Amino acid sequence: MKLVFDCRYTRIGRHDGISRYTAGVVGALKALIDAGDPAVDGLELTMLISDERQLTMLPDLPWSKASGPTSVLEPVVSLQVNRLAPDLVISPMQTMGTFRRGYRLALTVHDLIYYSNPTPPRDLPGFVRVLWRLYHKAWWPQRMLLNRADAIVTVSETTRALISRHRLTTKPVLVARNAADLPPASVAEAAAGAAGERSASKALIYMGSFMPYKNVETLVRAVGDLPGYTLHLVSRVSKADRERLEAIDPDARLVFHDGASDEEYSELLQNATALVTASLDEGFGIPLVESMGHGTPVVVSEISVFHEIGGEAALYAPARDAAAFAARIRSLEEPDEWARRSRASRAQAETFSWEASARALAALASGSPDRSRRH
Repeated sequence: MKLVFDCRYTRIGRHDGISRYTAGVVGALKALIDAGDPAVDGLELTMLISDERQLTMLPDLPWSKASGPTSVLEPVVSLQVNRLAPDLVISPMQTMGTFRRGYRLALTVHDLIYYSNPTPPRDLPGFVRVLWRLYHKAWWPQRMLLNRADAIVTVSETTRALISRHRLTTKPVLVARNAADLPPASVAEAAAGAAGERSASKALIYMGSFMPYKNVETLVRAVGDLPGYTLHLVSRVSKADRERLEAIDPDARLVFHDGASDEEYSELLQNATALVTASLDEGFGIPLVESMGHGTPVVVSEISVFHEIGGEAALYAPARDAAAFAARIRSLEEPDEWARRSRASRAQAETFSWEASARALAALASGSPDRSRRH
């Protein structure tokens, strides 16, 4: 069984969400293969890349090169992939070209955010941004793309339910959840043991973009109502976004890290009172798992997917209610409450693993029937 995993969305230098998902799942598949696990018996794994610099962010596996995923050649990229003679191709996106493909194909839907929040990511080429907006004005383009695949993968039960609700595909939908690379359990144990110090640190962490649906403005207003608290904004930020957020509340103490390294991010989490996010919509929420893995509680908006991820460990507030966010954060000032949430957070984080997702995808590969089907 020859499986090709589309790794062309891997970022160079630092992962984003889809890039991290790709590296996490492919790395876990490699680990299963190296261990001789029966789940991947006979599986031959090849990575499809578009830039050799991506290899520094990926495991050591056979690879092949194709045009980039935002290239004008994307509708016919399958003609390049056919040369590899794969049995199954898994793409971490739903837009992979399918013209005259000679293999089974699984496409991934991470979320449906952009139907209600249509602003595209700013780093996409201009023509892709135009197509992006047109694509999200109706459901039929999504249905057309998904129904040309043989199976659909998604990263949460929440998104699977939305796919069903909007009748986006007639094909089987498999959940292979996002996860995170957790630190040793001793890190979380140390956090719970230092509950008094951590609850008193009054350091809040936000990891994510500054797009409108992320609703960072609510977090800024909440911090403005919390004397002594500091909100650390970890991701890269434009000058315009920084100035806009700083103007919301002069009492809010904000620290812009403008793209902290993974090591710096981990250190921030190990010294924080909580990770906070007020997103209006998400397909998952890897920062929640990362924070909980460190034993650091999370205070998040009460959207369905965050309940799926945070379970009983997280604290929830209405997405646009800054006062409610402030109250939930303030409740962590009691060391006993902080320690309880910390221990529950680590236990919840351990329910997510790249290995579990890799096994789900390996089962999809092993179930491949008609290998000669063409579309």
